[in-house]
Amino acid sequence: MPSPINDNLPYSPLVPYNSSLPTGGDSLTQDLNLYYQSGDIAWLLTSTALVLLMIPGVGFFYSGLARRKSALSLIWLSIMSTAVVSFQWFFWGYSLTFSHTAGPFIGNLDNIGFRNVLARPSVGSARIPDLLFAVYQCMFAAITVAIALGALSERGRLLPSILFAFLWSTLVYDPIACWTWNPSGWVYKLGGLDFAGGTPVHISSGSAALAYSYILGKRAGYGTQKLNYRPHNVTHIVIGTVFLWVGWFGFNAGSALSANLRAVMAAVVTNLAACVGGMTWCLIDYRLERKWSTVGFCSGVIAGLVAITPGSGYVPAWVAVVFGVCAGVACNFATKLKYYLGADDALDIFAVHGVGGVVGNLLTGVFAADYIAHLDGYTKIDGGWLNGNWIQIGYQAADSATGMAYSFTVTCLLLILLSLLGRVVPALRLRVDRAEEEQGIDNVEIGEFGYDFVELVREVKPVGFPDDGESEIVGVEDRSHSRATMVRGSKEAQAESYPLQAMGRTAVV
Repeated sequence: MPSPINDNLPYSPLVPYNSSLPTGGDSLTQDLNLYYQSGDIAWLLTSTALVLLMIPGVGFFYSGLARRKSALSLIWLSIMSTAVVSFQWFFWGYSLTFSHTAGPFIGNLDNIGFRNVLARPSVGSARIPDLLFAVYQCMFAAITVAIALGALSERGRLLPSILFAFLWSTLVYDPIACWTWNPSGWVYKLGGLDFAGGTPVHISSGSAALAYSYILGKRAGYGTQKLNYRPHNVTHIVIGTVFLWVGWFGFNAGSALSANLRAVMAAVVTNLAACVGGMTWCLIDYRLERKWSTVGFCSGVIAGLVAITPGSGYVPAWVAVVFGVCAGVACNFATKLKYYLGADDALDIFAVHGVGGVVGNLLTGVFAADYIAHLDGYTKIDGGWLNGNWIQIGYQAADSATGMAYSFTVTCLLLILLSLLGRVVPALRLRVDRAEEEQGIDNVEIGEFGYDFVELVREVKPVGFPDDGESEIVGVEDRSHSRATMVRGSKEAQAESYPLQAMGRTAVV
């Protein structure tokens, strides 16, 4: 049978990797591109850009949920974390996570400063080179820190958060990512399945945010009528959700590390889980006030995306519906946990990312399918419980519990150390003082504002409300960003509140 290959076509044949050099070869004497498919490289570069897009998405989402006077600081934190973690990743983060001679818990410094990181096949996949894998995984490290830093909302200082970002990436993210994704890692060898970051990204960041909320303490006025929670800009929340939704295709589908059918399936389940999660959360909130909450829908979309992340390369399309429903329900009701735990997790990071990550990990242990994993042509797994491998649920639970405990504990210790250091170096104090908190983080820490009218005094006070110099009333309900987590029911809150003067005017923030 004649060969279907036309030798006259302008293409370069794929050559099996055969170099013994740590860099993968000598670019002056050989074409190092011959080891890799250009389509795989193009897809991973595109996915890198998509994951980068998610980081300002986190900032806009958080900014919309916060009050106006601290809105810009959360966008600042998201983009600054990209810069800090990118340097950390270049300096030693990549080497500590994905060095070729790593141990079961963390790597070594063989690749410090991207030393010898070039054309050698990566530990993630032989189909892409080290350099491409390094820049792609850098975005994962950066967005994990951006998610966790939302815990600073409205009361945390920015300078110590930068030092925290560098240290936390080194002490928490790098070890967890190493033991999850590096072939030498203990979870990887155990058989844990985490396609795109259920534990390294979401559980670790959610647990860190909970720890940061504890160490910082509650915002001034927390639990009182003075600090009623209402998102100041729902448009920002929608914009952030769209950025995240689009970028998540690179986050999950890109984790196939090749342009293949497994990547396509990951894209399909990612979108479906997001849709179902958004509808589920919205329906749960509707039962409370008979309103179709935009914020609730966006929160559900994020919950669905978080949950499908660890299983996106392992489960068939129909299972995404189960992931979306379970995530929407679990994360919605988990927003109440902060009241029982006594933590002012202002943006419900633990509820959405911590709990959502655990839900996704456990469901992966149930629904992982061997034939889906093998869509890339080479990955072989035993599957999950439905595949007859019931022990997989135990592996997933062990991975989740270990990642959560490690992240929470090390984050607490790191913040306590920074807090003690702040007593000696005032600039490193973790939290602003009461007067600065009243002014807002944007004014005190940045000196710039998200809105040019933020300094205008707009007095809209309830009739009979005492004039105590405070003007922080923004609504009649205490709530998280889910209507399911109001401290008081809407009727009770309205009965306790005062009728507003000046109907139709914007409330003071």
